[in-house]
Amino acid sequence: MHKLSLFSLIAGLSLVAQPLMAESLKTEKATLDMQTLSSGLNHPWAMQFLPDGSLLVTERAGSLRYISKTGEKSEAIAGVPAVHAQGQGGLLGLVLDPDFAKNKTIYFSFSEPRDGGINATAVASAILDGQTLKQMKVIFRQAEAIDSNYHYGGRLVFNSAGELFITLGDRGSRRDDAQKLSGHFGKVVKVNKDGSPAAGNPFAAQTDAKADVWSYGHRNLQGAAIHPQTGALWTHEHGPQGGDEINIATAGKNYGWPVITYGEEYGGGVIGL
Repeated sequence: MHKLSLFSLIAGLSLVAQPLMAESLKTEKATLDMQTLSSGLNHPWAMQFLPDGSLLVTERAGSLRYISKTGEKSEAIAGVPAVHAQGQGGLLGLVLDPDFAKNKTIYFSFSEPRDGGINATAVASAILDGQTLKQMKVIFRQAEAIDSNYHYGGRLVFNSAGELFITLGDRGSRRDDAQKLSGHFGKVVKVNKDGSPAAGNPFAAQTDAKADVWSYGHRNLQGAAIHPQTGALWTHEHGPQGGDEINIATAGKNYGWPVITYGEEYGGGVIGL
């Protein structure tokens, strides 16, 4: 059983109507108070606060559901596409459209099963209508699908211009391709709401590069956020053993994987230089 714990630093304990037993977590900078809002979720992967204060949560097994301000879970929302829920795959990232209050549109990433037993990261948009997703359509598909259950990336975040960043992993077995601009392994891409490449992407003019690629040389980025003051994209990357990274991302930059890394192979062994 997995539990969804909300840090008061982020969400505020006022979300819980009845006080629950609090836990404390000491960090280098501060002590955080935690309370369990809801439990019994199946590997919750992403969440977004809705205008009414409730949460929309993805579960990696393939369910999307609401959690009320007092912790009640809804039934699974209908209309979610089939997902490849194996290993690290399933229903993954989630973000609200910047105009959600008007258009009720959400975007979510998932490991999309494809013919022949292969799969790849995909992103879909849909209108959230109560307990149903309507007008669901896939707006982005990772160019290469393979037989792997690892390193999907899948975090989604909008910048202030309404452009969507999508993080994509190297799928575990294609690390060398993170250095190739001609594909989507180990990349951050930036697209418009319809999935088309966003204006100003750094490699758009190169014939040997994907026009949606924004940065490259990544292993498995599964954290992303826009800094509220600077507007910069911050990312968290699962590296090899001892090589996790937090980066203030820059358009066009090569983040080195697998040529340069602070980590080593799990169990030992040099990677790259």
